[in-house]
Amino acid sequence: MELSRRRFLQVAGLGTVAASGALSLVGCSGSGDGDKGSASASTGGSDKPVIFYNRQPSNSSTGELDMTTLNYNKNTYYVGFDANQGGELEGQMVADYIKAHAAELDTDGDGMIGYVLAIGDVGHNDSIARTRGCRKALGTGVEKDGAIQSDAVGTNTDGTATVVQDGTIKADDGKEYTIRELASQEMKTSAGSTWDAPTAGNAISTWASSFGDKINVIVSNNDGMGMAMFNAWSKENKVPTFGYDANSDAVEAIGQGYGGTISQNPAVQAYLTLRLLRNVFDGVDINTGISEADDAGNVLSEDDYKYSEDERSYYAMNLAVTADNYQDFLDATALYDGASAQLDADTKKVWLSTYNSADNFLGATYKPLLKKYQELLCLDVDYVDGDGQNESNITNKLGDPSAYDGFAINMVKTDNGASYTSILG
Repeated sequence: MELSRRRFLQVAGLGTVAASGALSLVGCSGSGDGDKGSASASTGGSDKPVIFYNRQPSNSSTGELDMTTLNYNKNTYYVGFDANQGGELEGQMVADYIKAHAAELDTDGDGMIGYVLAIGDVGHNDSIARTRGCRKALGTGVEKDGAIQSDAVGTNTDGTATVVQDGTIKADDGKEYTIRELASQEMKTSAGSTWDAPTAGNAISTWASSFGDKINVIVSNNDGMGMAMFNAWSKENKVPTFGYDANSDAVEAIGQGYGGTISQNPAVQAYLTLRLLRNVFDGVDINTGISEADDAGNVLSEDDYKYSEDERSYYAMNLAVTADNYQDFLDATALYDGASAQLDADTKKVWLSTYNSADNFLGATYKPLLKKYQELLCLDVDYVDGDGQNESNITNKLGDPSAYDGFAINMVKTDNGASYTSILG
């Protein structure tokens, strides 16, 4: 997608709302049923809106969507980003860089460019899509049952692994280079926490001590792990590192040699997460303020999201962030330009969970955006953080669902949708 289609507001804060000096008081009245139809706290729990976000209800082994959870009630949806499009975009970003810089990457002149891959969670659909996207673009993927394998390879310095194969890329200088995945592993702690940045930092140190000179490129399935490897080794050794999420520190690091990252369009995701709740509360068409402008003029560009009715899922479209455009992405918590106007509505109460208080993307980007949008959409949100390991660390904090008008859920494990819907009733 062309950068010109990106509609983030390129200023910090709340845009027109912040400029007026008003925040939660403008347009928002106290809790109550109001004149509009709503799914208020007085209605049955099974009718209240439930938005799963960031971790799509699915089988962690096969990736098959958990449609029982997604069809919990007529007001249940998922909000995330287009994982396959994002994975392919990340892979293409890495491939394009190699094509343009192959000669300088091939430091020993053997015609082979080696990369290592940090896999966040082998059972997470987003991680699977990113691994497949990378291997597809670099020609290192091996298909099984019609799909590129996404398992970790361990070490593969001799090129004998069966999960991957050696690929080839024709560089811009006309020379053909062999591409090899030297190593890959799931970044998981002994306690079970995944996408773990310190584990990635330790991994690159181990890999570097074993075959450092052969590592020409580093690919990470998120920026948390990518920045850990960048700071631990690749920055000093001038090895380009590519991540995912467009976290502020990673975007800034592009100016210091970080190779690039992918923006999940977080402003679109955060807006959709709370906007769907708002629309159910107000009893309006679910796409109000999304595909069709609301009374305040809020609307999303069709280039920035898509909706899958069969999957009951809204997906933001991803954007590549490279040395050519990274300065436009330095503020990861900027609001979406077309959806930054204050609503006039009754305040509603929302319970919202995040799977891990230590998650960099959710903590540094997603949650700050949610807090801005809750003001614009007249929502009173209770934020609950998990430990990244145990679902009960979150579900135990949902003691009285009747106290809330709606729910936004980010699970520890994608398999555990029923852990929440069973509590809701």
